Amino acid sequence: MANAQSPRQGGRGPGAPRGRSLFQAIIYWTLVLGVWGLIFLVAFFAVFAVDLPDTSKLYDVKRQPSVSYLDRSGALVAVRGSQYAPPVDLDRLPPHVPKAFIAIEDRWYYWHVGFNPWGILRSQIYNLRRESGPLRGGSTITQQLARNLFLTPNQTYRRKAQELILAVWLEARFSKKQILELYLNRVYFGAGAYGIEAASQRYFGRPASQLTLGESALLAGMMKGPSRYSPVAATDRAARRATIVLDEMVRLRAITPAERDEAFKNKVRVNPVLANQRAQYFTDWVDDQVRNLVGEPTEDLVVETTLDLPLQASAEQAVQRGVAAAKSQGVQQAALVSIDGEGRIRAYVGGTNYLQSQFDRATMARRQAGSSFKPFVYLTAMEAGRTPNTPVVDEPVSIGTWQPRNYTGQYLGSITLQTALAQSVNTVAARLANEVGTSNVAATARRLGITSPIQLDPSMALGAVEVSPLEMAQAFAPFANGGFLAKGYGIERIRTATGRVLYDHGVDRPEKRAVIGSPGLQYMNQMMRQTIASGTGTRARVAGFDIAGKTGTTSDYRDAWFVGYTGGFVTAVWVGKDDNKPMKRVTGGGAPAGIWHDFMTAALPRLKVQPIPGGVIASEPKGPDPIGDIIDGVTDFLTPERDEPPPSEFERKAEEPPY
Repeated sequence: MANAQSPRQGGRGPGAPRGRSLFQAIIYWTLVLGVWGLIFLVAFFAVFAVDLPDTSKLYDVKRQPSVSYLDRSGALVAVRGSQYAPPVDLDRLPPHVPKAFIAIEDRWYYWHVGFNPWGILRSQIYNLRRESGPLRGGSTITQQLARNLFLTPNQTYRRKAQELILAVWLEARFSKKQILELYLNRVYFGAGAYGIEAASQRYFGRPASQLTLGESALLAGMMKGPSRYSPVAATDRAARRATIVLDEMVRLRAITPAERDEAFKNKVRVNPVLANQRAQYFTDWVDDQVRNLVGEPTEDLVVETTLDLPLQASAEQAVQRGVAAAKSQGVQQAALVSIDGEGRIRAYVGGTNYLQSQFDRATMARRQAGSSFKPFVYLTAMEAGRTPNTPVVDEPVSIGTWQPRNYTGQYLGSITLQTALAQSVNTVAARLANEVGTSNVAATARRLGITSPIQLDPSMALGAVEVSPLEMAQAFAPFANGGFLAKGYGIERIRTATGRVLYDHGVDRPEKRAVIGSPGLQYMNQMMRQTIASGTGTRARVAGFDIAGKTGTTSDYRDAWFVGYTGGFVTAVWVGKDDNKPMKRVTGGGAPAGIWHDFMTAALPRLKVQPIPGGVIASEPKGPDPIGDIIDGVTDFLTPERDEPPPSEFERKAEEPPY
């Protein structure tokens, strides 16, 4: 027994277990990992499946009702809210449509069971390397569908886990074709469009069955971010993304290089209504009013507005050109509002670029009116017994401790009220308001349509009152329509998509209320015509039309205005900076009058306007006004003689209503 070895000495007894073979080890560890994997899956589902949404509502469509806005002729202005179209059959789509989405969103779509482990791993590595910003999810088309149908867009790991569970459930219940069809019919494409059919109609004005390869690539590219890659708001970025989609389709052999090159040659044209993005400030303004008038929409609505799209286009172009031309003078923003004699808003521009700034300067901004407020001072004086020929003296004046100065720094001496208004003389306006009473001037302004608070300090005579362009337009409307109040409005009628009328502006409408009597109306029109003929507003003249108006410039050139009108049509223009910093010597007779002239030159031929109503009242013989005579003489000298012109538009239309 001396030769026997102990197991401790390295010997193996006859009953000792042998080592596992490689095959046995693989089976062993597979079973171990399988058991632990099963435990993990049970725990995973126990934790994340406990509050999964109800999948029985798979086909329920919950959306915000859409509101379609039409202009006064029935043309589509904009659509707000969600737009769904009937689901489209995948077999009716051109083959390149689903191929585009699979190529850019999920190239392994036909090979996975709802999720792509490698895609998830790549995304997690990316997320761990980023300190901030949005997370990547590595979602397959099936996962995106699960999120769109059942979950919120919150980027959390819990939601991601639930998305994965639901994706596996969808794959087990539906075929790949059914999942892809559901996805294309429910995914969001921006601009309120849900589903490929609604997106095709919204962006291209055609059914999805007619989508070209280029259009399909553009829509597929939007899935990364419908707003960021919108063909309307980000044309260049959307085009670059569509190019990536086409290149991926070539790489995956979904299309040939020749087909891609052909797609590049055929330019994609976006629906003109969306491409132009007209009247977005106006749409925002009336969109808020819809809910006040009819409550929160429960079905699709159609809103018939007062807007005139051709005039709106001219207004937007005039504003953009005018601001660009005055950029060197520090002009950064502008607003324009046009209303007719009944108060119908025909054009409405709240800024130079809606995509860059949605702040609406037509109604939300309150800026000092400057001298454009002076007509309320002069009207109060006319109603107190003065006339355009009443003599006054332009000289230094003190009202308490306040000493108003003229823009030129000079004084004209003996002049008439008509010359004082035409030349926007500050000393005369300040003295006049002090004589008639600032409280009476404020009452006149409110009577005509100013709704903002009006301070009663003597400086109010020179426009130290904050107002909006809409207020100024509606307050000047009585001068243009024969003396009647004309509160600006933008909605004529609201009806359901089936035709049931919910609101009609013409129903129970109050009778017209006169707010300017005679001879005050005729006197004011006479004086404001002179502002255009020989005063501070000569740049606004439009040949062949009866025009009147008033310029306005505030201290330090922070605000500049021109408010002008013809028979039954008023337009107010403001320019300035959003931060209220001074511009470089920009006056109301400059950039604002230029924008006004540019717009009205395009608008007036389209309108059936007549001379400013009210006629002319013969006043007492004109007193001495040497300065006014000199100004008129210079104006006559600078105006070349012409042969007798043919009857103007307003003369030919004299028998027609003024608006």
